[in-house]
Amino acid sequence: MTTLRVFVDGVAFWSPTLPGWPIARAAIRGEGGLADPPAKRPAPEILAPAERRRAPDSVALALAVAAAAVRESGCEPSNLPSVFTSAHGDLAVNDYMCTILASQPELISPTRFHNSVHNASAGYWTIGTGCMAASTALTAFEHSFAAGFLEAATQCLADGGPVLLVAFDVQSVGALATVTKSDGLLAAAFVLAPERGQRTQAAFDLTLVAGAAAAVPLRSDAARTLRHNAMADVLPFVEALAFASSDPLELQLSRSLALRLAPRPAA
Repeated sequence: MTTLRVFVDGVAFWSPTLPGWPIARAAIRGEGGLADPPAKRPAPEILAPAERRRAPDSVALALAVAAAAVRESGCEPSNLPSVFTSAHGDLAVNDYMCTILASQPELISPTRFHNSVHNASAGYWTIGTGCMAASTALTAFEHSFAAGFLEAATQCLADGGPVLLVAFDVQSVGALATVTKSDGLLAAAFVLAPERGQRTQAAFDLTLVAGAAAAVPLRSDAARTLRHNAMADVLPFVEALAFASSDPLELQLSRSLALRLAPRPAA
């Protein structure tokens, strides 16, 4: 069985109650609490003010964590390949699209129409950063984070360079909320690298395994408050990073992807 190692150089996280990786990391470790009152949605710095106001929640979330993770990694965003993964994209925009198309299709908003596609956030990111590197947008329903991680890690190791991974999902609304459940806003981003660097925070060994996935129980109350978001499968990975100085941890992210956290060595 082949095992490959990938390194995490940049980390970002955002939810209304954990608005930022330092706050989230402290809360997960039991060294801090949840934001009270909860924060409003982040303002993505790479968008002009007018675009920032018009951007849907999914775009605002994805761009904010992407920029934070890349800044922490020290990479140049304009030549960094990226993978954007989301279980549902923007359910509020899709609910609007379905409602208007069924009632008054001639009134549909062109802006909302182009925000309804699954790669909207990836498009905003590449335009805003002037990035000409490859960009991938994907979904795999409840395994969307695992699929995104596998894609980003594969690109990272195959091409021998860092790759940005962005995972996000938003609240389900309207008729769609009756068939798919997602609460609140949740986003995380990571810059994966093929080699250890000065900014490496953790290393993961990747192994493809056969058999059904074993659920990974959440270890912190802070993470459990976010478990009903569609991107909740990112939370065990985030917890592993928050405890990156502890003992090795096995993570079964999906039916076929297993990770083992290799703690960051002492300086």
